Amino acid sequence: MAEESDLERTEPASSRRLEQAREEGQVPRSREIGAFLILMVSAGAFWMVGGWMMHRTSAILRRGLSFDGQSLRDPQFMVTRFADIALDALLSFGPFIMALIVAAVVSPFFLGSWNFSFKALAPDLQRLDPLKGMTRIVSWSGLLELVKGVAKSALIGGVAVAVLWSERGDLLALFGQTVDVGLSSAGRLISYSFLVIVLSMLLIVALDVPFQLWQYHDKLKMTKEEVRQESKEMEGNPEVKGRIRSLQREAARRRMMSVVPAADVIVTNPTHFAVALAYKNGMAAPKVLAKGMGEIARKIRTIGAENAVPMLEAPPLARALYRHAELDQEIPSALYAAVAEVLAYVYQLANWRRQGGNYPMPPRDIPVPADLVPEVVNG
Repeated sequence: MAEESDLERTEPASSRRLEQAREEGQVPRSREIGAFLILMVSAGAFWMVGGWMMHRTSAILRRGLSFDGQSLRDPQFMVTRFADIALDALLSFGPFIMALIVAAVVSPFFLGSWNFSFKALAPDLQRLDPLKGMTRIVSWSGLLELVKGVAKSALIGGVAVAVLWSERGDLLALFGQTVDVGLSSAGRLISYSFLVIVLSMLLIVALDVPFQLWQYHDKLKMTKEEVRQESKEMEGNPEVKGRIRSLQREAARRRMMSVVPAADVIVTNPTHFAVALAYKNGMAAPKVLAKGMGEIARKIRTIGAENAVPMLEAPPLARALYRHAELDQEIPSALYAAVAEVLAYVYQLANWRRQGGNYPMPPRDIPVPADLVPEVVNG
């Protein structure tokens, strides 16, 4: 049962899955929004400038059908006349066509934004598979589209019948009007009827947009296994990340051990902690070159012994340096006095090695602020 649950698409699509879908050209679409905007712009244009457009069309027709005998003798007359009429028609209907183009371009913004994807343009022979085409037709999605198409036709047809029935008196009156008055009345009736029918499509858009969004996100749902796999890909495989961290720690240890020979002194616990310090000319305060506990502390002491680095057992100071001092950083100011005693001993030891004399006694009970000494077990 657990395996079946992991394979069921029950999880919402992640942001990465949605982005991948956009790259593949999969975005929520509603044809009803585009159709509604184009028809609405057409209806509005006819309502506002329908009379002017009909007047311009009538003028173009009269001009195109009127000519004199002299013009017929000119071989270029028909070409010139056609070019003039085409230009007039373009100027007359150009703004209307541009408005339709803008409506078609703007419509995708109602469900997101434009989306350009070359992957969607790539040829896919599976789209030509008749069996898969039949599967899409008889699928639940195809059935829903069929129901939606029937409902849309019934709604628009019903509204159209209702509008025509309400305007039946004006329609019958057209037969008794002159041509000019009849054309004007017919234009008004067509514009009004068209506008009302288009407005009825708002109900279709209001139902289709939520449905398309639900269908889009439902199609992109992920299984629990896909969510886990994506999380591993985004955040990295835990085993691989652990291995990388282990390698990084090992490299850091090697770098740290490589500078132990340059230390001036190694402060020990004596066995659990070890901190290598250096104080050279130009330093504002002693610096921590290496530190560690357990096995790392043992390696620091071993390398120090091999390179004749002085060592001093000072358990409280070693624990305080390990806890509060950072690698390759100066020691805390609260430990200046304690470390100064250690360095004084180191200088005395170096002087004894050069000149001989009495062996310097290592300092005992080096004062360390109590709040800097961590409690340790078996330390």
